[in-house]
Amino acid sequence: MFDVTKIRNDFPILSRKVNGYPLVYFDNAATSQTPQIVIDAIVHYYSYYNANIHRGVHTLSQEATDAYEKARIKIQRHFNAKKSHEIIFTSGTTHSINLVATGVTSFLQKGDEVIVSALEHHSNIVPWQMLCERTGAILKVIPINEEGELLIDVYDNLLSKKTKLVFVNHVSNALGTINPIKEIIDKAHAVGAAVLIDGAQACPHIKPDVQELDVDFYVASAHKMCGPTGVGVLYGKSAWLNKLPPYQGGGEMIKEVTFEKTTYADLPHKFEAGTPNIAGGIAFGVALDYMNAIGFDAIATYEKELLDYGTQKLLAIEGLRIYGTSPHKTAVISFNIEGLHPYDIGTIIDKLGIAVRTGHHCAQPIMDFYKIPGTVRASFSFYNTKEEITKLAEAVQRAKNMLL
Repeated sequence: MFDVTKIRNDFPILSRKVNGYPLVYFDNAATSQTPQIVIDAIVHYYSYYNANIHRGVHTLSQEATDAYEKARIKIQRHFNAKKSHEIIFTSGTTHSINLVATGVTSFLQKGDEVIVSALEHHSNIVPWQMLCERTGAILKVIPINEEGELLIDVYDNLLSKKTKLVFVNHVSNALGTINPIKEIIDKAHAVGAAVLIDGAQACPHIKPDVQELDVDFYVASAHKMCGPTGVGVLYGKSAWLNKLPPYQGGGEMIKEVTFEKTTYADLPHKFEAGTPNIAGGIAFGVALDYMNAIGFDAIATYEKELLDYGTQKLLAIEGLRIYGTSPHKTAVISFNIEGLHPYDIGTIIDKLGIAVRTGHHCAQPIMDFYKIPGTVRASFSFYNTKEEITKLAEAVQRAKNMLL
């Protein structure tokens, strides 16, 4: 049985008050909360075996190295990567994307084409614009419809032998839309293009299988998945990772250094220059253990209940419009009330202890499509409750009454 009360007891922050009210945390699409077991893993590392990894023969270094590499294997198994060296630790999704965007520069030439979607976070737009500026490649965009879904027939027409790279998110951070990435990947491969999928918003809700997807690169962040900030992952097929040059130079990523020539380390260390976020990597593995123990099928079923309930309660408010109405979406509701600015709504309900995100959510092209300045975004997680959603709806109605 899915026991949300028991789960909530695992998260110490959920017991605090904000402005005198019990915290209702609905900003999970930005950062999820952290269970005590993950917090304990961080404290345990710094308390008992804080040392640098891969470089020391002493006991603490060996213990830290073992824990860090065990976390890499946990991540490999979670994503079903073929080899553990296909898992590269990064500081997060943005770092992972930029690593690939820099690395593929030498594979593009003027007139080549790369494709992104209109649903992307800025982190999956700007690096590719910079890549096009460096190489003379042409950026093309898959448009969306009013429901916030990609127009796949237009994507079909954009693809050609000139297409070298395709970059699409698995789930929209602003709307919650789940994209048909398997179809997108297969069609890109049919014309010889490689694909990077931004999984930052999908991984808290969906357990991706990178081998089944046959994706070339898949990226995600721990802090969306009950883990710490400042650590993420780049999955890449070995063939691609071996072709890409190192992203940064420094310690750990080298095999041999002389003033005449430097040779680089094998995967995954070629891309992991310098001292990493060791505690963060270890805690990432613990966070995955925690979520897998609950079960991603159980999480998806429960969050669908929250999404349906939240949609019903909010649409009962006169003048409220939800953006992103695809039947295939995660537990995200982006909305506005006619005549009101989203910032004003968010500010008022914060006084009632309710945390939501307001603005363009680093997805300005989506807001431009709808001709709005931004939205109020309530994003739910498996530790949220219907009672909290009722409080949200009541608070939004109260804000509307005050502002109109």
